[in-house]
Amino acid sequence: MATPRTDTASFHAYLSSLHHPRIIALCGAGLSASSGLPTFRGPGGYWRTHESTSLATPGAFLRDAGLVWQFYSYRRHMALTVNPNPAHYALAELSRKVPGFQCFSQNVDGLHQRADHPREGLQLLHGTLFEVKCWSENCGYREENFTDPIVPALALPVDGKDPTATPDISDPRVPLSHIPIEALPQCPRCKRNALRPGVVWFGEQLPMQVIMNVENYLNGPAGVDLILVIGTSAKVYPAAGYVQEARQRGAKVAVINTDANDVPAGGWEDGDWMFKGDAAVIVPELLKPVVGEVVVPQ
Repeated sequence: MATPRTDTASFHAYLSSLHHPRIIALCGAGLSASSGLPTFRGPGGYWRTHESTSLATPGAFLRDAGLVWQFYSYRRHMALTVNPNPAHYALAELSRKVPGFQCFSQNVDGLHQRADHPREGLQLLHGTLFEVKCWSENCGYREENFTDPIVPALALPVDGKDPTATPDISDPRVPLSHIPIEALPQCPRCKRNALRPGVVWFGEQLPMQVIMNVENYLNGPAGVDLILVIGTSAKVYPAAGYVQEARQRGAKVAVINTDANDVPAGGWEDGDWMFKGDAAVIVPELLKPVVGEVVVPQ
């Protein structure tokens, strides 16, 4: 197996040599970790006493929509406690500067959107916490919503001893009230159903329009010059397949991750790069020949 390069100079030289670059960024949780976003799961993958994956299904919503919304409202709240990092802003600027750039993100935390990443250059593979949609597919209503809490019933409880403190409701020792479905976000179009989080649940297909956008890009006649694999092992499909497809269309692979042993699906090939470390530091430096100095709003 080939050995990846680790020097920024050769990467900059390749990037600068591209006249009409076609670039993909495949992003995972490691990008958000650089913003300090805490995991929504506790030890063993549990949220309170519930296995977190058991709350991410249509069946769970039918059984107890209030509990599912409390879980997702907590995740929305936690995502809003952190800010996009310089890598998010660098990718957003790359999207503005390079028409042939697409960001395929597995992250649902809304940090790309809050960095003002152009929507036409952002494919959210797993949906987003900050889009809500009608439970009924026949209705089809959906909207972007960053309000926290989205409805008063989902406001986090206050500490009885300290009104300025907010108990961590992921801790099963913190009491959690039952929320009736009529107190949850309601669809303003059909007025018959509750709204649900716009994330992809287990057992559901990835968003059809997103998949079409991805496949149309990958199958474009101009091929692909480069795929940046940022904060993800890209071992799980379809993400792993995108790395392979990009390679087949001529792309070199650059991995940015804290784990130096993170090998892309299919292994290393001549001309690849591996940059070990914090994506928030590395990505802006790698993209500097195109985006210049990244300015993070204060």
